Amino acid sequence: MKVPTPRSFRALVVLLTLLIAHPALAVLPDEVLSDPALEARARTLSAELRCMVCQNQSIDDSNADLARDLRLLVRERLTAGDSDAQVIDFVVSRYGEFVLLKPRLSPRNALLWGAPVILLLAGAAFAFTRARGRSRSVEAPLSQEEEAALSEILRKEGQ
Repeated sequence: MKVPTPRSFRALVVLLTLLIAHPALAVLPDEVLSDPALEARARTLSAELRCMVCQNQSIDDSNADLARDLRLLVRERLTAGDSDAQVIDFVVSRYGEFVLLKPRLSPRNALLWGAPVILLLAGAAFAFTRARGRSRSVEAPLSQEEEAALSEILRKEGQ
């Protein structure tokens, strides 16, 4: 029996590391369209749609049954002649905006995206006005009567 050399062992480790690090695309051979142009469009659209089961994976990367159904739906709509925008609109109409990995900017979600900036600016304005108000509140000097009363109090405490 031949003992593996350190060099062949390193090569094996590198090969296994590369295989493990490679992303597993979940598109099955029976899903692939025969037209390469349509398949490229389907892959592009699939990369933009979120798997509703896996949450932060695209349907192109997910092995979930729902992701497979969505991939087939995208390919079906493309072969029916829909444009990319029509396919996305159709999927969004069925599953909502959450299905998009990059949500569209709309009045409904503009407040959600802008709220952190608005809160940060409001907090900065509040801190600025508080700091400015404190620096303005310089105490007036004591009158001669107050100074005399204070001196008397201090003198009595010192005894």
